[in-house]
Order: sequence, then C-alpha cells, then structure tokens
Amino acid sequence: MLEQRVEQLIAAVQRLKKENRSLKSGQRDLAQEHARLVEKTQIARTRIESMIGRLKSLERSG
Repeated sequence: MLEQRVEQLIAAVQRLKKENRSLKSGQRDLAQEHARLVEKTQIARTRIESMIGRLKSLERSG
C-alpha cells in the first residue's frame, strides 16, 4: 500500500515536471511574441505620427 502510494507520487511528480517544462516553454514563446508585437506597434505608431505630421503640413500649406 505504501509502495503503491510512493509510485503514484513519483508519477505525479514526473507529470508535473513535464507540465512545468511545457508551461515555461509556452511562457518563453509568449514573451517573444509580446516583444515582437510591441516592436511592431511602435513602428506603426511612428509611421502614423509621421503621416499625421505630413497631413497637417499639407493642410497648413494648402
């Protein structure tokens, strides 16, 4: 009975370690994706601000 319980606990620990590795990998992937999206957002913001500036300039000169 005790031996069976120990085996169950060992199996649970192994399962949890595997799950933890998977979650950490997923977290790394999400962090990389987040960084990529932040960079894309900044690029888009810069381009939009530039377009707005050009439009305002055209509006003033037109």
